[in-house]
Amino acid sequence: MSFLNVAGVSLLENENAALQDVSFSQEEFQKIAIAGETGSGKSTLLQIIAGLTEPSAGEVFFESRKVIGPVEKLVPGHPHIFYLSQQFELPQFLRVEQILKYANKLSSEEAAELYDLCRISHLAKRQTNQLSGGERQRIALARLLIKRPKLLLLDEPFSNLDGAHKKILKSIIHDIGEKLDITCILISHDPHDTLSWADQILVLQAGQIIQRGTPEQIYKQPVNEYTAALFGNYNLLQGAAAKAVATATGISLNGKNLLIRPENILLSADAAEGVAATVQQVNYFGSHYEVQLQVAGTVVTSKTTDPHHQPGSEVFVSFSPADVSYV
Repeated sequence: MSFLNVAGVSLLENENAALQDVSFSQEEFQKIAIAGETGSGKSTLLQIIAGLTEPSAGEVFFESRKVIGPVEKLVPGHPHIFYLSQQFELPQFLRVEQILKYANKLSSEEAAELYDLCRISHLAKRQTNQLSGGERQRIALARLLIKRPKLLLLDEPFSNLDGAHKKILKSIIHDIGEKLDITCILISHDPHDTLSWADQILVLQAGQIIQRGTPEQIYKQPVNEYTAALFGNYNLLQGAAAKAVATATGISLNGKNLLIRPENILLSADAAEGVAATVQQVNYFGSHYEVQLQVAGTVVTSKTTDPHHQPGSEVFVSFSPADVSYV
């Protein structure tokens, strides 16, 4: 059996389905990210996996044993699964070293290595009210890691962090897997966090898993507009625009619309390379230009490094059939 197995989990809240028949498995050390809009059930799912919330139906198995929920257990939670909430709390006006000492069961050497990994050794003498949000986050994380979890559930760990603290925390989460051999599931609303980290991504919509795949599969082949929008900008070609581009590239629409990412829209000055388009606007973003084009009555955005496109000029649009989703 898998390291973690979630089997048919559902949850009703006030007669509304927060989760509906959610099933998936995770192997040890496999990095899984969960994506979805606010209210899609992401946090609720993590809380059920951790044994903190009782499902209405279904079961969770961890290392082949059922995770017992709060209805059957006096103190909720699983001894080897830890959940770091967005709303974590630290005791007020205590020094960092005091908070960690109360939780610590490691040797002095092991604890020192852990504090170095979490980049908090220099904070030991500070009180919690003297810490930044990013520092508080790392203290809360270290307090969980002291207990040596086998599975760590991270609920929006990067929310409300500035760029510098986010970069530090990303490095720590990488090291948790590599150096401590801890398996992680992570929730983040930022596609850059999940696409660059995960081995597998689960997409939740209205409490249901609508797609699971590698980051590349999820990004390049989203099953619908909802999934596409979670992971960045996209173009939706319908009607005359879809027909014109399909004809030029030799693909079949089969009655569906075409969805394609801006960086996969190729621009050429050669009429043999695609369908005619007119440049409407060019915006510079440092590493690339975003070119807005009129294609058969539809506005399409292309991402390119070519600096020579000018508003009003004609170009020809094409793309690889492998980069297209049908929705």
